[in-house]
Amino acid sequence: AMSAALVGYSSSEEEQEEEEEGGSRGGGAQGPPDASTGRPRLPAPAGLLGDPDPEEAVIDDSSRHGGRVRGFPHERGNWATHVYLPYLAQEEFLELLELLVSRARTYVPSLAAMEEFHLSLSQCVVLRYHWIEPFVRSLRERLAAFHRFFCVADQVKVYTNQNKTRTFIGLEVSAGHFQLLELVSEVDGVLEEFDLPTFYKDPSFHISLAWCVGDLSGRLEGQCLRELQDIVDGFEDSAFLLRIQWEQIRCKSGNKYFSFPLR
Repeated sequence: AMSAALVGYSSSEEEQEEEEEGGSRGGGAQGPPDASTGRPRLPAPAGLLGDPDPEEAVIDDSSRHGGRVRGFPHERGNWATHVYLPYLAQEEFLELLELLVSRARTYVPSLAAMEEFHLSLSQCVVLRYHWIEPFVRSLRERLAAFHRFFCVADQVKVYTNQNKTRTFIGLEVSAGHFQLLELVSEVDGVLEEFDLPTFYKDPSFHISLAWCVGDLSGRLEGQCLRELQDIVDGFEDSAFLLRIQWEQIRCKSGNKYFSFPLR
């Protein structure tokens, strides 16, 4: 069975979390939001957040973030940075998600649903604090010409991150791949300017739906995956529901959000 490697990514307002670096395939996936804060995680518009002190020390307490371990150590002034297309889940999408997760839990009881959804256009990379503004400016210039476009994300797929510490269920893109590759090549251009790792060469673009700790891909692939695909294919209006029009690109750096509208 094939498991696409991917990057896990998660962040809270108090600290920038780094997850395991990704592998040769797969887009990125959102890690679980911090359960400990219990706050709704609404993206703040760029410019409203005060600059936190970049020299503030961060205590790396793994109990604060579900026992997850960093793929690279946190250093003061280093900001976890991620470029992605945000997906705002409608009620019907959440109904479909509930069906999929409850079925998948009969195979892997520890599975948890994502609380926010996106499609990654970069790995999670580390930016120095003073690079954030020029990085965002460069992204804005390169992405300015892009128009809105549609994707179809309707193929259920199982992913693991590179060091097999987490497993994800995602909806892989079956149409719109070419436009996504064009976007990635612009984002890659910016990453190269800053000597940062570019995206995977043969990416599996997807929206992650659920995750669990450990490599449980063996239990989710095969029979479970077929049942999940049947649920997606049979869901009312799924063809309409899973045809997504992207309207903006977003970059999250530490606790700051920057939006780039598509034309």
